[in-house]
Amino acid sequence: MKKGNIYQGTVEYVDFPNKAYVAVESNDEDNGKKVIVKNSIPRQKVEFMLNKKKKDKYEGRLIKVLEKSPLETVEPCNHFGICGGCVYQTMDYMEQVQLKQKQVKNILDKVINNNYEFEGIVSSPISEAYRNKMEYSFGDEIKEGPLALGLHKRNTTYDIVSVNSCKIVHDDFNLILMTVLNYFKEKNIPYLHKVTHKGYLRHLLVRRATKTKQILVDIVTTTQLQYDMVELGEILKKLPLTGEIVGFLHTFNDTLADVVKNESTKVIYGRDYIEEELLGLKFKISAFSFFQTNSLGAERLYSKAREYLGDTKDKIVFDLYSGTGTIAQILAPFAKKVIGVEIVEEAVKSAKMNAILNGLNNCDFIADDVLKALDNITDKPDLVVLDPPRDGLHPKALKKIGEDFNVAKIIYISCKPTSLARDLVELKKYGYEVRRACCVDMFPGTVHIETCCLLSRIK
Repeated sequence: MKKGNIYQGTVEYVDFPNKAYVAVESNDEDNGKKVIVKNSIPRQKVEFMLNKKKKDKYEGRLIKVLEKSPLETVEPCNHFGICGGCVYQTMDYMEQVQLKQKQVKNILDKVINNNYEFEGIVSSPISEAYRNKMEYSFGDEIKEGPLALGLHKRNTTYDIVSVNSCKIVHDDFNLILMTVLNYFKEKNIPYLHKVTHKGYLRHLLVRRATKTKQILVDIVTTTQLQYDMVELGEILKKLPLTGEIVGFLHTFNDTLADVVKNESTKVIYGRDYIEEELLGLKFKISAFSFFQTNSLGAERLYSKAREYLGDTKDKIVFDLYSGTGTIAQILAPFAKKVIGVEIVEEAVKSAKMNAILNGLNNCDFIADDVLKALDNITDKPDLVVLDPPRDGLHPKALKKIGEDFNVAKIIYISCKPTSLARDLVELKKYGYEVRRACCVDMFPGTVHIETCCLLSRIK
């Protein structure tokens, strides 16, 4: 097989996150060879270009789907295949969760060599309009084309597709997006070009609480222009939304990196947070606080974590990588004390406010790197909950948790099962075995999945 050549084949299976293994169909010695082609689903017939070749490992870039899979029974949104978001959207939802369940179990079974109970997958209560937060980018769909606002096109760095009918968000998101886009088009306001670093418009951030229907809108720009957002705010107020915009913000960000970052924020009207409810508790969520993007799915995930943790009466629980303290506060009513550690200061401020809001006086939240904080906390935990970033635990933090704490149980929540698997191998060295595990689908239509594991100390 030669790089740059075009081939055809049928997808035999898909590994996490979206590594589809295609059996090549040809009339020569290449027939039957396996090539990884991302963004495909089982039993599709696809055309691809071979772009990577290393010994007997091959990777290709999907060009087009020649024949649909029998699993594709759902009508996708208008942006499917162009937008880089949803891969499984054309599959029936139950087929999606079965695929994800199989992927996670295959990963865990390779590293867990003791008997454990795999409890399958917990589905999302809703499979559409579930996201409570979106970060949209300003740009253009084609070079030097008209202003666009939306998500990155699949397999591109710069091109933006305006996702005005996205299925995984409420229609309020789509209406706000198109209103903002049309407004700045009419005003002929330039976006920030990622190569020249000249321009003004960077991102649109929208949060909408599922339970309370409160909405927060934030326009992120550079400081290269001075522009009054009050007129846009008045237009947004008049939109026929099912939710209510409780705050409109203007955030300034002059960093070179293409990320949503808060260097300073101005409240145009309203307030700088929304309120959401989870499992009977209330949470204030600011524009840049971490909060699970699927509120209803988060209730199922945290309920499973609480179930795994079991009896917490008279026990001290460490919630490491605690974000806005959602897990900590869900556990607090049943524990002696909960200590949350999170490196993002804004998230810790939100966690402290939320604890006061919920009348919880047995929660402490520390703004620090987990590794450093563990050396300074005088309390010793009885139980530990881990919910680290996608890349998993720092090896030194993992070693400290495994060697020094000697807790009976660890709950590990992960949004990347391959990182989880790597860390489970290390925790095994410190005397911990997985007893129960399941996955919780927080991201229908996409390749992503949450996994929850209960580990017990055996020595």
